[in-house]
Amino acid sequence: MGAVLPRKEASFMLKDNVLRLLSSAPAPLSGQAMSRELKVSRAAVWKAMEALRKEGYTIESRPGLGYRLLSSPDLLSPGLLTRPGQAVGNRVVCLDVTDSTNNECKRLAAQGAENGLVVVAGEQTGGKGRRGRSFLSLPGKGLYLSVLLRPQASLRQVQQLTAWCAVAVCRATEALTGLSCQIKWVNDPLLDGKKLCGILCELGLDDDGRLDYVVVGMGVNVSQTAEDFGPELSRMATSLGQHMASPPRRSEVAAALIEELNALWNGFPVRREFYLEEYRRRCATTGQMVRLIREDGEREAFAERVNDDFTLRVRLPDGNTEDVFSGEVSVRGLEGYA
Repeated sequence: MGAVLPRKEASFMLKDNVLRLLSSAPAPLSGQAMSRELKVSRAAVWKAMEALRKEGYTIESRPGLGYRLLSSPDLLSPGLLTRPGQAVGNRVVCLDVTDSTNNECKRLAAQGAENGLVVVAGEQTGGKGRRGRSFLSLPGKGLYLSVLLRPQASLRQVQQLTAWCAVAVCRATEALTGLSCQIKWVNDPLLDGKKLCGILCELGLDDDGRLDYVVVGMGVNVSQTAEDFGPELSRMATSLGQHMASPPRRSEVAAALIEELNALWNGFPVRREFYLEEYRRRCATTGQMVRLIREDGEREAFAERVNDDFTLRVRLPDGNTEDVFSGEVSVRGLEGYA
């Protein structure tokens, strides 16, 4: 016999399941059809819809036809984001606040969570960036999402995932908004030369030192203003809202990311040529002078091209070339962030 869920948890799950059915239905859905699908009473379905209405969801009731979802508030809900049958998004955990969606993903991975788990949050209190930097995670302004992947691939292939994910973020953004994105090597999606999104990949090893999982975290700037960023950060960062009359809801951004991450997973690693071509086409770093920033100092170089393994080929002032790896160096443009 399965475990019986506490009443409050069961009601939350039913509400999310009703929302999932309404959001995916192409036509009005009857209460009877939902009760049959979810194996609950029609009264339970009605109570779930009333709870959704109180949260701000607009649900139309049409006698003889059923119910239709007309609009949604800017809330992050498993009912809107879960994608049953997909590799990525088959389970979605939505949190109002967490220390870090990457940390939550790693905690769930340690408990045996399956490939494709997605963790989404409205606020992070301990967001992280590359090389140990902190990541600004304002409440309600950005979309913070991590995905748990358990690839059967070589470490060299897995190390290229961060570049693949930069392409996925660009594709999701363009599909949702029509805005054209570029990439600053190695994994920063850009709008008009400013950073739109931060991406952080973290690996988990088993007791024998073999790859157990990869957690990919993304923080997308959705509705931040220049004032939100402050004078220093606003020179380098931007948001969707600064390029649109009205930014998309965070749930829409999350849904677009989940779709592109699912496509990425389905093609990894065999579609390397596709993602490499997309990456090279979007890369704003190549063809210009850059600064190579290492712990022991900085020097200028010319960024020639992105290699087949997504490393960066640069030419130094003395004429020698060097292939730069993301883990050992940061790259900045001479005139700006990109």
